[in-house]
Amino acid sequence: MDSQRIRNFSIIAHIDHGKSTLADALLHETGSLSARQEKAQFLDNMDLERERGITIKAQTVCLKYLALDGLEYQINLIDTPGHVDFSYEVSRSLSACEGAILVVDAAQGVEAQTLANVYLAIENNLEIIPVLNKVDLPQADPDGVKKQIEETIGLNCDGIIKASAKDRLGIRDILEAIVKKVPPPPDNKDKVLRGLIFDSWFDPYQGVVILVRIKDGQLKKGDHIKFMATDRDYEILKMGKFTPFPEPVDQMSAGEVGFIICGIKDIRDVKVGDTVTDTRRPALEPLPGFQKVKPMVFAGIFPIIASDFENLKNALEKLCLNDSSLTYETEKSAALGFGFRCGFLGLLHMEIVQERLEREFNLNLITTAPTVVYKVFLTDGSKFELENPSQLPIETAIEHMEEPYVKITLHTPTEFIGVILKLCEDKRGTQIKMDYVTEKKVMIEYKIPMNEIVMDFYDRLKSISKGYASMEYELLDFETSDLVRMDVLINGDPIDALSLIIHRAKAHTKGRSLVEKMRELIPRQQYQVAIQAAIGAKIVARETLGALRKDVTAKCYGGDISRKRKLLERQKEGKKRMKQIGSVEVPQEAFLAILKVED
Repeated sequence: MDSQRIRNFSIIAHIDHGKSTLADALLHETGSLSARQEKAQFLDNMDLERERGITIKAQTVCLKYLALDGLEYQINLIDTPGHVDFSYEVSRSLSACEGAILVVDAAQGVEAQTLANVYLAIENNLEIIPVLNKVDLPQADPDGVKKQIEETIGLNCDGIIKASAKDRLGIRDILEAIVKKVPPPPDNKDKVLRGLIFDSWFDPYQGVVILVRIKDGQLKKGDHIKFMATDRDYEILKMGKFTPFPEPVDQMSAGEVGFIICGIKDIRDVKVGDTVTDTRRPALEPLPGFQKVKPMVFAGIFPIIASDFENLKNALEKLCLNDSSLTYETEKSAALGFGFRCGFLGLLHMEIVQERLEREFNLNLITTAPTVVYKVFLTDGSKFELENPSQLPIETAIEHMEEPYVKITLHTPTEFIGVILKLCEDKRGTQIKMDYVTEKKVMIEYKIPMNEIVMDFYDRLKSISKGYASMEYELLDFETSDLVRMDVLINGDPIDALSLIIHRAKAHTKGRSLVEKMRELIPRQQYQVAIQAAIGAKIVARETLGALRKDVTAKCYGGDISRKRKLLERQKEGKKRMKQIGSVEVPQEAFLAILKVED
């Protein structure tokens, strides 16, 4: 197709503002699905996405649209996630587009991720089309939200489109705006082939499937292509577009988006952000890829059955192909055996990865409590980055430690300001500013150690604000803090997977809460179990789990008391021996108890 009639665009918005419903409405309006095929959140094809009602993976679909000018256009839509943990998916999708539809809820207004995603779109020099969604709601305030967009984002909203994706209102106006305002891709079909890989996944029957945006030149079925980062050559066996179902095509030109299959079995040959070029006539310069994303949160993932280690390794390799923001390396724990130390973008990302591993690859896993990266400066002048608390050297060898700080932006109705400020102060936060966006809505900025928000901050924010507050964060820098390692000992043995790094001022209260929580979770044994929290050699908190006791004196129905005493003494000796050789089984909930502990 002539590149002048191709449009590539993304839908960006805060979580729950109606992106996936709008994508459904666009599929309906362009006649891409029959009435029998239509279903809510059609592009959210992962079970997890449908259960949680959120988009996790960006999805692409190629639509044919007959515009009012009588011409047929090829519109390539990329539906993106809205949650802060998946902003990397958004940035990758935007690099394959020329325009973006900014969806704002007419009742909720501008929220944290709205701003973050708009700035990503502006950085990519995209044409932004503002759309007010859910204008049919009784609490909608289109004029107030329009003014809010102009003031907080600085977009000209004179021609803002008022729509309701659920009731199919204003959908044709959106399609016309895409055709008129989003610029067509440059006509580079005569140049040397260069295509940007912006997503990939593993198919058990066809090998690696690659999503590519052709920037220059043309790509034909049967061509031999080269991946510039890994320097591997392959022949294209199959190529096509999602319309929204896979539809084979024989060639794609500059400006088009589609998938290619080369029968790749080794998933290390493909990297998201790499450039595809022609083997016979290769490009000299690769396309600018994506910044390597830095994981913010680290946790250990261990198989419950030791023989599942290889299966877990294969599963992580396949998942990394589909989710390039996930990192992992082998780790050994005295308590849990062999597993992997994984890096995630946030807590929700960690939850989703664990659920996908368990569901898609049938694995039973234990996940340890999440931690962030610390910089450790030693007395001998060296320094290193610490991801695993159990690897922290002894206190006398450490000169000082630095922890990462983030700037969090909170949008909340005014009635929750008090409780939210208290929560931020409890988490060692420093207020940067507070602005009233409207009479009923306020934007608060805080500087907070990342360690504090990674535990339970988001859950508590949602509960104290009855779900109305929204949050977005960005990494600021590392700063020196008085940090210590707290170990959990069970009958004197440290459980390395339960070690955590904590600010010294909070160590006693956190230790006390943690051992109390552990006492509830660890099952009682035939002998007494001591649960302790320790900093170095100093015990800061202790709880004792009472023994299960068999009534050995039941058969004594009278006679001398010394007989009963003898039986009880013998039982006591037996329990002592049992304690020496017995090991306490720690359930999965205990490893996540750290998350559930209230300060």
